[in-house]
Amino acid sequence: MIEQLNLAMDAEPYSMAQADRETNLLAGVNELIAYHYNECAAYRRIIDGAWGRRTRFDRIDEIPYLPVSLFKTHKLQSIEDDQIRVTLTSSGTTGQAVSRIVLDKEASSLQQRALANSLMHILGRHRLPMLVIDTESVFKDPKMMSARGAGVLGIMRYGRDYAFALDPNLAPNFDTVREFLDKHKGAPFFMFGFTFMVWINFYEKFRSEGLDLSNGILIHSGGWKKMIEASVDNNSFREALNRTFGLKKIYNFYGMVEQIGTIFLEGPSGLLFPPNFADIIVRDPVTWQPSPIGEPGVVQILSLLPRSYPGNSLLTEDIGVIEQIDPNSDGFMGKGIKILGRIAKSELRGCSDVIGATVS
Repeated sequence: MIEQLNLAMDAEPYSMAQADRETNLLAGVNELIAYHYNECAAYRRIIDGAWGRRTRFDRIDEIPYLPVSLFKTHKLQSIEDDQIRVTLTSSGTTGQAVSRIVLDKEASSLQQRALANSLMHILGRHRLPMLVIDTESVFKDPKMMSARGAGVLGIMRYGRDYAFALDPNLAPNFDTVREFLDKHKGAPFFMFGFTFMVWINFYEKFRSEGLDLSNGILIHSGGWKKMIEASVDNNSFREALNRTFGLKKIYNFYGMVEQIGTIFLEGPSGLLFPPNFADIIVRDPVTWQPSPIGEPGVVQILSLLPRSYPGNSLLTEDIGVIEQIDPNSDGFMGKGIKILGRIAKSELRGCSDVIGATVS
């Protein structure tokens, strides 16, 4: 299992061609299916009942999948309770069930390694000064600590010399931002925030301040429902930040807590690409067969990472479409996808889930 993951991570991030990716992923996921089948009784019952006790498959699109909602209602783990080091929880509004994903020491280490591997593709190998589009209170004040706060804290390990653009009331810290930009003038820096906050609390508040962010690299995700309600799509978002601040390096990502450390990163075309150790299948919601390129369907995601729980192949609650394969644009290979929205009546889930964690 580790052999296939090492092969994927030793290559340049996001560079593995689709054919090579599928060969490597199939071998690794087959091993993981057999492992989880032996170690997780609930997973074994699902495989026995729905897939006829098969634990080895010949093609990626044959691999069994679990609906992500299952983690909200069932305890699925392939480790003993005394091995649990970290429990990841999805965000949710009051009354919604949350997913609980358990990690042991090895799985937690793999999550961090995988995330670092993905971010290295756009940030380089050295930590950059970091401007956080949030308030420091989001993880320092227990009353505010949430999946969002844990997400900010998790991403911060990949930056340095932190500055926070917002005060505890989410009002702009104008002086702090100007001091940060003056200190790092002419040098690259890293910005992170959840999409709706970047727009509402940063763009709308700072757009008349004449800031030069041309050396910045922005990574953002989450809150697209609020953005759509404000009639702001991804292209409008990028164009506004470029026009107002000179910010050109803008990267959205897609991921979820149910697949630790796996983020689909936005390439220059605006499409999202899986890391070398993951893949995506779009399935027709009527036949459940793989949809051809250009045809939307329900998103299934696969990853070599989950080992402490059976999350290697998940059927999400998202609708997506594969637009192209192996474009080799800025090194991005594999399937370029668009996420079109949520399946009707499915629960909302925040993208801060990707990194959000609470120590068990």
